[in-house]
Amino acid sequence: MKLESALKHFSPQGMNISDSVKGTSPDRVTGTDVMAAIGTTSSRARFGLAAFFGKAGVSKSDEQLAVQALARHAIDTAPKNVRKAAGTALGECMLLLAQFAFAEYSRSAASTATCNTCSGTGRITRTQTTRKVSYPWGKAPYWASKSRAVRPSDWEQWQEVTEIVPSKCDACDGKGILSARCRCGGKGEVLDRLAKKEQGAPVFKICERCGGNGFPAVSSATVHRAILKHLPDLHQSSWSRNWKPLYEKLVDLCYREEKHASAEFEKVTSF
Repeated sequence: MKLESALKHFSPQGMNISDSVKGTSPDRVTGTDVMAAIGTTSSRARFGLAAFFGKAGVSKSDEQLAVQALARHAIDTAPKNVRKAAGTALGECMLLLAQFAFAEYSRSAASTATCNTCSGTGRITRTQTTRKVSYPWGKAPYWASKSRAVRPSDWEQWQEVTEIVPSKCDACDGKGILSARCRCGGKGEVLDRLAKKEQGAPVFKICERCGGNGFPAVSSATVHRAILKHLPDLHQSSWSRNWKPLYEKLVDLCYREEKHASAEFEKVTSF
Protein backbone atom coordinates (compact mmCIF):
# COMPACT_ATOMS: atom_id res chain seq x y z
CA MET A 1 0.00 0.00 0.00
CA LYS A 2 1.37 3.40 -0.99
CA LEU A 3 1.72 6.22 1.49
CA GLU A 4 -0.52 8.48 -0.62
CA SER A 5 -3.41 6.05 -0.10
CA ALA A 6 -3.33 6.70 3.65
CA LEU A 7 -4.45 10.30 3.13
CA LYS A 8 -8.07 9.28 2.47
CA HIS A 9 -8.34 8.02 6.04
CA PHE A 10 -7.85 11.59 7.28
CA SER A 11 -10.79 12.90 5.23
CA PRO A 12 -14.00 11.19 6.38
CA GLN A 13 -16.70 10.94 3.75
CA GLY A 14 -20.46 10.69 3.96
CA MET A 15 -22.39 7.46 4.26
CA ASN A 16 -22.62 5.46 1.05
CA ILE A 17 -25.98 3.64 0.94
CA SER A 18 -25.94 0.87 -1.65
CA ASP A 19 -26.80 -2.80 -2.03
CA SER A 20 -23.19 -3.84 -2.70
CA VAL A 21 -21.51 -6.09 -0.17
CA LYS A 22 -18.30 -4.84 1.40
CA GLY A 23 -15.23 -7.02 1.17
CA THR A 24 -14.90 -9.39 4.11
CA SER A 25 -11.62 -11.00 3.20
CA PRO A 26 -9.32 -11.44 6.22
CA ASP A 27 -6.44 -10.06 4.09
CA ARG A 28 -8.06 -6.69 3.44
CA VAL A 29 -6.47 -3.59 4.97
CA THR A 30 -8.77 -1.84 7.42
CA GLY A 31 -8.58 1.62 8.89
CA THR A 32 -7.13 0.20 12.08
CA ASP A 33 -4.36 -1.48 10.10
CA VAL A 34 -3.55 1.81 8.36
CA MET A 35 -3.34 3.71 11.64
CA ALA A 36 -1.10 0.99 13.09
CA ALA A 37 1.10 1.15 9.99
CA ILE A 38 1.36 4.93 10.33
CA GLY A 39 2.44 4.53 13.95
CA THR A 40 5.10 1.99 12.99
CA THR A 41 6.32 4.16 10.13
CA SER A 42 6.48 7.14 12.50
CA SER A 43 8.84 5.24 14.79
CA ARG A 44 11.11 4.34 11.87
CA ALA A 45 10.97 7.48 9.72
CA ARG A 46 9.49 10.26 11.86
CA PHE A 47 10.83 13.19 9.88
CA GLY A 48 9.82 11.84 6.48
CA LEU A 49 6.30 11.04 7.65
CA ALA A 50 5.89 14.45 9.29
CA ALA A 51 7.16 16.19 6.16
CA PHE A 52 4.72 14.25 3.97
CA PHE A 53 1.72 14.93 6.20
CA GLY A 54 2.75 18.57 6.52
CA LYS A 55 2.97 18.91 2.75
CA ALA A 56 -0.43 17.27 2.30
CA GLY A 57 -1.97 19.63 4.86
CA VAL A 58 -3.06 16.82 7.19
CA SER A 59 -1.54 18.30 10.32
CA LYS A 60 -0.10 21.70 11.11
CA SER A 61 1.92 20.24 13.96
CA ASP A 62 3.66 17.84 11.56
CA GLU A 63 4.64 20.80 9.38
CA GLN A 64 6.08 22.63 12.38
CA LEU A 65 7.89 19.47 13.47
CA ALA A 66 9.42 19.06 10.02
CA VAL A 67 10.59 22.68 9.90
CA GLN A 68 12.14 22.42 13.37
CA ALA A 69 13.90 19.19 12.43
CA LEU A 70 15.22 20.84 9.26
CA ALA A 71 16.49 23.80 11.28
CA ARG A 72 18.29 21.52 13.76
CA HIS A 73 19.84 19.57 10.88
CA ALA A 74 20.95 22.83 9.25
CA ILE A 75 22.57 24.02 12.48
CA ASP A 76 24.41 20.70 12.92
CA THR A 77 25.63 20.48 9.31
CA ALA A 78 26.25 24.15 8.54
CA PRO A 79 29.71 24.75 7.00
CA LYS A 80 32.34 26.72 8.87
CA ASN A 81 32.02 29.75 6.60
CA VAL A 82 28.25 29.87 7.16
CA ARG A 83 28.70 29.74 10.93
CA LYS A 84 31.28 32.49 10.80
CA ALA A 85 29.11 34.73 8.65
CA ALA A 86 25.95 34.13 10.71
CA GLY A 87 27.54 34.61 14.12
CA THR A 88 24.93 35.01 16.85
CA ALA A 89 22.11 34.98 14.26
CA LEU A 90 22.84 31.38 13.23
CA GLY A 91 19.65 29.98 14.74
CA GLU A 92 17.40 32.59 13.10
CA CYS A 93 19.08 32.18 9.72
CA MET A 94 18.88 28.38 9.80
CA LEU A 95 15.21 28.52 10.79
CA LEU A 96 14.58 30.85 7.87
CA LEU A 97 16.38 28.49 5.50
CA ALA A 98 14.36 25.57 6.86
CA GLN A 99 11.08 27.42 6.31
CA PHE A 100 11.98 28.26 2.72
CA ALA A 101 13.23 24.71 2.08
CA PHE A 102 10.01 23.17 3.36
CA ALA A 103 7.96 25.67 1.33
CA GLU A 104 9.90 24.68 -1.80
CA TYR A 105 9.42 20.98 -1.00
CA SER A 106 5.67 21.30 -0.45
CA ARG A 107 5.11 23.72 -3.35
CA SER A 108 2.63 22.73 -6.07
CA ALA A 109 0.45 24.33 -8.71
CA ALA A 110 -2.34 24.65 -6.14
CA SER A 111 -0.16 26.48 -3.60
CA THR A 112 -1.20 29.98 -2.61
CA ALA A 113 0.35 32.69 -0.48
CA THR A 114 -0.90 35.89 1.09
CA CYS A 115 -0.16 38.96 -1.00
CA ASN A 116 2.48 41.08 0.71
CA THR A 117 1.46 44.23 -1.16
CA CYS A 118 -2.04 44.42 0.32
CA SER A 119 -1.51 42.04 3.31
CA GLY A 120 -4.31 39.80 2.03
CA THR A 121 -7.01 42.50 1.92
CA GLY A 122 -7.02 42.96 -1.84
CA ARG A 123 -7.22 46.75 -1.40
CA ILE A 124 -4.48 49.37 -1.27
CA THR A 125 -4.32 53.15 -1.11
CA ARG A 126 -2.70 55.27 -3.76
CA THR A 127 -2.06 58.97 -4.27
CA GLN A 128 -4.21 60.60 -6.93
CA THR A 129 -3.94 64.19 -8.20
CA THR A 130 -7.11 65.74 -9.59
CA ARG A 131 -8.16 69.19 -10.70
CA LYS A 132 -11.03 70.68 -8.77
CA VAL A 133 -12.82 74.00 -9.10
CA SER A 134 -13.17 76.33 -6.13
CA TYR A 135 -15.01 79.62 -5.60
CA PRO A 136 -12.78 81.85 -3.46
CA TRP A 137 -15.18 84.80 -3.90
CA GLY A 138 -18.38 82.82 -3.67
CA LYS A 139 -20.41 81.31 -6.47
CA ALA A 140 -21.38 83.42 -9.44
CA PRO A 141 -24.70 85.26 -9.04
CA TYR A 142 -27.65 84.58 -11.26
CA TRP A 143 -27.21 87.66 -13.38
CA ALA A 144 -23.65 86.61 -14.38
CA SER A 145 -25.04 84.01 -16.78
CA LYS A 146 -27.19 86.69 -18.42
CA SER A 147 -24.44 89.28 -18.81
CA ARG A 148 -22.10 89.47 -21.80
CA ALA A 149 -19.34 91.39 -20.06
CA VAL A 150 -19.17 89.19 -16.95
CA ARG A 151 -19.10 85.38 -17.11
CA PRO A 152 -19.63 82.76 -14.34
CA SER A 153 -16.09 81.45 -14.96
CA ASP A 154 -14.73 84.72 -13.57
CA TRP A 155 -15.70 83.46 -10.10
CA GLU A 156 -14.05 80.03 -10.62
CA GLN A 157 -10.49 79.04 -9.76
CA TRP A 158 -8.98 75.64 -10.71
CA GLN A 159 -6.41 74.00 -8.47
CA GLU A 160 -4.71 70.60 -8.25
CA VAL A 161 -5.67 68.54 -5.20
CA THR A 162 -3.68 65.46 -4.06
CA GLU A 163 -5.82 62.82 -2.37
CA ILE A 164 -5.26 59.33 -0.98
CA VAL A 165 -7.94 57.09 -2.47
CA PRO A 166 -8.58 53.32 -2.02
CA SER A 167 -8.05 51.10 -5.05
CA LYS A 168 -7.68 47.48 -6.07
CA CYS A 169 -4.34 45.77 -5.56
CA ASP A 170 -2.63 45.20 -8.91
CA ALA A 171 -0.33 42.45 -7.63
CA CYS A 172 -3.12 40.02 -6.71
CA ASP A 173 -5.91 41.61 -8.80
CA GLY A 174 -7.92 42.25 -5.64
CA LYS A 175 -7.98 38.58 -4.53
CA GLY A 176 -5.63 38.97 -1.57
CA ILE A 177 -3.72 35.79 -2.43
CA LEU A 178 -1.06 34.89 -4.96
CA SER A 179 -1.15 31.57 -6.80
CA ALA A 180 1.98 29.56 -7.56
CA ARG A 181 0.43 28.27 -10.78
CA CYS A 182 2.44 28.97 -13.91
CA ARG A 183 1.04 30.69 -16.99
CA CYS A 184 0.51 27.23 -18.51
CA GLY A 185 -2.33 26.73 -16.03
CA GLY A 186 -0.44 24.09 -14.03
CA LYS A 187 -0.36 21.65 -16.94
CA GLY A 188 3.37 21.93 -17.57
CA GLU A 189 2.96 22.27 -21.33
CA VAL A 190 1.99 25.05 -23.73
CA LEU A 191 0.96 25.24 -27.36
CA ASP A 192 3.82 25.39 -29.86
CA ARG A 193 2.53 27.90 -32.38
CA LEU A 194 5.39 27.46 -34.87
CA ALA A 195 5.00 23.68 -34.98
CA LYS A 196 1.24 24.06 -35.23
CA LYS A 197 1.64 26.35 -38.22
CA GLU A 198 3.98 23.88 -39.94
CA GLN A 199 2.05 20.67 -39.23
CA GLY A 200 -1.46 22.09 -39.27
CA ALA A 201 -2.36 20.40 -35.98
CA PRO A 202 -2.02 21.36 -32.32
CA VAL A 203 1.47 20.56 -31.02
CA PHE A 204 2.37 21.00 -27.36
CA LYS A 205 5.78 21.58 -25.83
CA ILE A 206 7.16 21.73 -22.29
CA CYS A 207 6.61 25.08 -20.66
CA GLU A 208 9.88 26.99 -20.57
CA ARG A 209 9.01 28.94 -17.42
CA CYS A 210 8.24 26.03 -15.10
CA GLY A 211 10.13 23.24 -16.88
CA GLY A 212 7.03 21.03 -17.00
CA ASN A 213 6.30 21.18 -13.25
CA GLY A 214 3.26 23.43 -13.57
CA PHE A 215 4.68 25.95 -11.11
CA PRO A 216 7.92 27.95 -10.92
CA ALA A 217 10.42 27.18 -8.20
CA VAL A 218 11.23 29.66 -5.44
CA SER A 219 14.12 31.79 -6.61
CA SER A 220 17.29 31.59 -4.53
CA ALA A 221 17.45 35.38 -4.76
CA THR A 222 14.24 35.51 -2.71
CA VAL A 223 15.85 33.43 0.03
CA HIS A 224 18.94 35.62 -0.14
CA ARG A 225 16.89 38.79 0.35
CA ALA A 226 15.21 37.23 3.38
CA ILE A 227 18.60 36.35 4.90
CA LEU A 228 19.81 39.91 4.27
CA LYS A 229 17.33 41.16 6.87
CA HIS A 230 19.39 39.35 9.52
CA LEU A 231 22.79 39.62 7.82
CA PRO A 232 22.98 42.87 5.84
CA ASP A 233 26.66 42.28 4.97
CA LEU A 234 26.11 38.91 3.27
CA HIS A 235 27.41 39.33 -0.29
CA GLN A 236 26.09 37.54 -3.34
CA SER A 237 29.33 35.61 -3.84
CA SER A 238 29.24 34.27 -0.28
CA TRP A 239 25.60 33.31 -0.67
CA SER A 240 26.18 31.42 -3.92
CA ARG A 241 29.31 29.66 -2.67
CA ASN A 242 28.35 28.71 0.91
CA TRP A 243 24.69 29.32 1.69
CA LYS A 244 22.89 28.23 -1.46
CA PRO A 245 24.31 24.65 -1.45
CA LEU A 246 23.13 24.27 2.16
CA TYR A 247 19.65 25.44 1.19
CA GLU A 248 19.52 22.98 -1.72
CA LYS A 249 20.64 20.14 0.57
CA LEU A 250 17.74 20.88 2.92
CA VAL A 251 15.28 20.63 0.04
CA ASP A 252 16.81 17.34 -1.12
CA LEU A 253 16.68 16.02 2.44
CA CYS A 254 12.90 16.43 2.49
CA TYR A 255 12.49 14.38 -0.68
CA ARG A 256 14.88 11.66 0.54
CA GLU A 257 13.15 11.32 3.90
CA GLU A 258 9.73 11.19 2.26
CA LYS A 259 10.96 8.41 0.00
CA HIS A 260 12.30 6.57 3.03
CA ALA A 261 8.98 6.95 4.89
CA SER A 262 7.08 5.72 1.83
CA ALA A 263 9.30 2.63 1.61
CA GLU A 264 8.80 1.87 5.31
CA PHE A 265 5.03 2.27 5.01
CA GLU A 266 4.89 -0.11 2.05
CA LYS A 267 7.03 -2.58 3.97
CA VAL A 268 4.70 -2.49 6.96
CA THR A 269 1.53 -2.90 4.86
CA SER A 270 2.96 -5.60 2.59
CA PHE A 271 1.39 -8.38 4.65
